[in-house]
Amino acid sequence: MRLTILGGGGFRVPLVHGALLTDRGAGRVTHVVLHDLDTDRLAAVTRVLAEQAAGVPDAPEVRATTDLDEALRGADFVFSAIRVGGLEGRAHDERVALAEGVLGQETVGAGGIAYGLRTVPVAVDIARRVARLAPDAWVINFTNPAGLVTEAMSRHLGDRVVGICDSPVGLGRRIARVLGVDPRRAWIDYAGLNHLGWVRGLRVAGRDELPRLLADPVLLGSFEEGRLFGAEWLRSLGAIPNEYLHYYYFNREAVHAHKCGARTRGAFLRDQQARFYEEAGNPDVSALAAWDRTRAEREATYMAENRETAGAGEREADDLSGGYEKVALALMRAIARDERTTLILNVRNRGTLSALDSEAVVEVPCLVDASGAHPVSVDPLPGHATGLVCAVKAVEREVLAAAESGSRATAVKAFALHPLVDSVNVARRLVDGYAAVHPGLAYLT
Repeated sequence: MRLTILGGGGFRVPLVHGALLTDRGAGRVTHVVLHDLDTDRLAAVTRVLAEQAAGVPDAPEVRATTDLDEALRGADFVFSAIRVGGLEGRAHDERVALAEGVLGQETVGAGGIAYGLRTVPVAVDIARRVARLAPDAWVINFTNPAGLVTEAMSRHLGDRVVGICDSPVGLGRRIARVLGVDPRRAWIDYAGLNHLGWVRGLRVAGRDELPRLLADPVLLGSFEEGRLFGAEWLRSLGAIPNEYLHYYYFNREAVHAHKCGARTRGAFLRDQQARFYEEAGNPDVSALAAWDRTRAEREATYMAENRETAGAGEREADDLSGGYEKVALALMRAIARDERTTLILNVRNRGTLSALDSEAVVEVPCLVDASGAHPVSVDPLPGHATGLVCAVKAVEREVLAAAESGSRATAVKAFALHPLVDSVNVARRLVDGYAAVHPGLAYLT
């Protein structure tokens, strides 16, 4: 089986490769094609993968290319993890937004909209090429903003594109851990959009264990989201929000923390990864060891400003190991081998959340088999969550419309309608600011 990884020179590709090395049996991935436009990054990651595979029998064959059509032909699965504009682009997204006093995070608020506006046209082109060159392939999308990009691609690939994210997996794992429950035995009642969802229940043998957690302040204070949001607020919600909802519930504090930081997250990652790629290009240095050191630092500093604002402390050791690569492998196995499983994924709604139309991509539990990912019917979201989900989905739709039409006015509308942007005039200045620093937004007129 052949897997093509778009963004093949990306820093997290070794995580996917590492998961593949543990997979055995019929229907496993035997060939990996890395596609990237940056030959130096491709060479560095290829070195890391070669060291990872040393001594592993029957490791997948790895090949790198800068030719997108060549990479797609013959693919059974396409893993999309591209970053249009690179980390320099992310740093621009953050700075332009913070200069206007609004959030510049890469998937939430103004930064997420800017990232979406320059990513959607590229993702749509990829989707069209997949439909033409590899019509039987399944696309697994991790490109952010994951829900928005998956919806853009689904308009050309239908249900053969599935979005993944490690946030719901990590959240469910942490809740199960503090409750003393095996996460493999638990049904996680999670619903919303990507980076905008809530765990409403965690059921084991038909019993919902979440009320036990919400009633115990000691347990609530023993894991990341409990410390991040505070026990009182979680009890008020009657649910555990995805960590990204901290940007909504504590927006003023989050913006202040980001403005006061020495560097934005994008700038930190840009500088950190520049050091890694330079080091990994040195033949006298272990590329794998350099990658391991860089990854550990990256994971430990994830959402550091939010944790500092909330007094949440350092991340738990168990939360530093990632997780999206495990979701990707489980998804591929379920489809390729008909190994039926349940995963929280980004798929077309199909009536799952009654407040949204059937084509809207949502993040919900899905039953996965050889025919793809099928969303499981869930209870309606409470009113406060429904309002937020509908508002953000409306913004996503304006981003898609702007990307299709090239309309600056529609882009302004997308920014202005977002709950975290507080002025139409700010929205106009954001569009002008982003257009000035991003060549990829030159299409807006």
